[in-house]
Amino acid sequence: MKEDCEGAALFQDLDFPTAASSLFLDSSTPIARLQREITWLRPQEICQTPSLFPTNLNLAHAKQGLLGDCWFLCACTFLLNNQHLLNKVLPPSQPQWGSSGYKGSFQFLLWQHGRWIDVTIDDRLPCINSSLCFSRCHSLSAFWVALLEKAYAKLHGSYEQLWAGQVSEALVDLTGGVAERWSLREIGSQEGKLRAEQDSDEVTRKKLDLNLLCRVQEECALSCSTRSPSGGPSELDQHHALTVMEWLDVRKVSGSEVRLLRLRNPWGRCCWAGAWTWSGDGWSSLDPVCAAELQARTAEGEFWLDEAEFTSQFDDITVGYPINKDGRLKSIYTGTVLTHSHQLASRWIKGSSAGGSRNTSIYSSNPKFWLKVCAEGEVLVSLLQHRKCRNMEKYSQRTLEDRSNTKHQHYQAIALHMWKVEKKRFNLSRMLNKPPCASTHCHSYEREVVLCRKLEPGYYLLIPSTYQPGAEAHFLIRVFSSSPISLSALKSPASSLPLMTDGEWETSIFHGSWVEGRTAGGSRNFPSYWQNPSFPFAVCDEPTVTSGVSVRISLHQSRPDTDLHPIGFHVYKVLQEDSEQTVAKDKDPVASCTPHCYTQHVSLACSLPPGSYTIVPSTYQPDCSANFTISLARKIHRKVVKSQEKLGSAVHEVSHISLMKT
Repeated sequence: MKEDCEGAALFQDLDFPTAASSLFLDSSTPIARLQREITWLRPQEICQTPSLFPTNLNLAHAKQGLLGDCWFLCACTFLLNNQHLLNKVLPPSQPQWGSSGYKGSFQFLLWQHGRWIDVTIDDRLPCINSSLCFSRCHSLSAFWVALLEKAYAKLHGSYEQLWAGQVSEALVDLTGGVAERWSLREIGSQEGKLRAEQDSDEVTRKKLDLNLLCRVQEECALSCSTRSPSGGPSELDQHHALTVMEWLDVRKVSGSEVRLLRLRNPWGRCCWAGAWTWSGDGWSSLDPVCAAELQARTAEGEFWLDEAEFTSQFDDITVGYPINKDGRLKSIYTGTVLTHSHQLASRWIKGSSAGGSRNTSIYSSNPKFWLKVCAEGEVLVSLLQHRKCRNMEKYSQRTLEDRSNTKHQHYQAIALHMWKVEKKRFNLSRMLNKPPCASTHCHSYEREVVLCRKLEPGYYLLIPSTYQPGAEAHFLIRVFSSSPISLSALKSPASSLPLMTDGEWETSIFHGSWVEGRTAGGSRNFPSYWQNPSFPFAVCDEPTVTSGVSVRISLHQSRPDTDLHPIGFHVYKVLQEDSEQTVAKDKDPVASCTPHCYTQHVSLACSLPPGSYTIVPSTYQPDCSANFTISLARKIHRKVVKSQEKLGSAVHEVSHISLMKT
């Protein structure tokens, strides 16, 4: 929609309107009490000369407002320090205020589940008393932070859903990269044991060692966070995140060294009163010239502290992997460019592929993946799960952390294990009884878990799992490597066509498509269900068979792994009435492959008595277009099989079969 403003038609985003629905999810955060005070203004209504970025880039840094999204602002700081990443998220050369091409809209690209998503917004921003009430730049006339925050809020449904979260998630969403969380606590200590009891995934995170990052010190993202009141000479709150701008080892006058870290607080003010504040005692231990030079580096909201203070005040750090200008990930351990990458989407399905941890008897039913490493190199494998969906409509299947200490409600506890396989044909049960060559160890309530190893050439079996069997979630496997690799899903035996060694099978192949507005009727929950294509077949009467004929039906959709529809199918009995065949629409199907699943391939094995039937494949929602293939295998029973050569399958290619007329 357009509005007239000073003679220009300006864009109004109807998908994210200037209404309470864009601000609040359930009004359970402190911003809810501000509802009647918030108005929406465009930047030219807030200041006289708005711009995306100020001339002084120090004033372009984010300053937190009334919204508790410090975790998101830490990721914004990393963008500002890496122009090529910022240009990806906010494409340059967009018309701005005062230019002839300005239309009141801005385009952003945000990463979700393996792909970049275009999020376009209008530039009407939440204000109180004609000033921005949420995040902004230190410069009052710069608006890139406020606009990006609005795009991120639109992606997740509302501003309120950005209240509290993980820096690692925002870094991945804004860069398409990988991030890890490391612990600053000693688990062996009494304090650490208490924290581990309170937070069951504490033991899964690595202990901080900044020396590991020396090769990428100038390139990686680094932030720190608190999960409890810190106490001491600090005003840090529980659940607050800050950015580590730099760290360095400085020689004291005494000859010893001290490691200092410069932190930036999204609040825009110093929140520390330790030995290395502006008038602290620590500076007297340094050469005056060195001390003055370090103090001059601090901008508004920044302060120094030493490593001992740092580890005592914070609980975790988040490390974001560097991404070079070619878009390639770099290892945080070696600085090696990981030039090769692959990804596959899948899911854990209760009763099918949600086998739980290695403690369960059905662990082997979890999804499995082949990783082929062609030459020795460093390999990083990421398992990233989708957040449990609450209010995600057009753009995503998940929301981000919107409450403190509720990650167990939003994520499954997940882990990733890897086995070296000498050859592709192997005994799975025997293999799984051996220790894995690499793993993420304990299951963790994180959106993403990562393992990084130097691997020899060969085949590796990857098995992602949830801790609880039957726990359902969608996930993405990503592999980055310094050497050539390939990644593929290991097909479950239940998903393949019947083995031909147990008799003779006849297989028919049907090709079809769901077309929006015509043949994409959706599931049985919708009145349009019977618009879906149907594929008739017959089961012949065989004298040697008394309990029905074995039938296996498989449905395969032709869509990329990152953009799958949930699919399934039903099998109906076809009735013979007055020389005409009709589908018993008022009867339940005789066989079903449901619930609908986000996967390339679903299949069903069943036994059917002689008669006429039809297969009705569908997506869950109507008007989801895709091409698909159905394979139908029927077992043929013979009295005598004289030779092994007679065993096999007959395959019939059938072109698209239209709707059955009733």
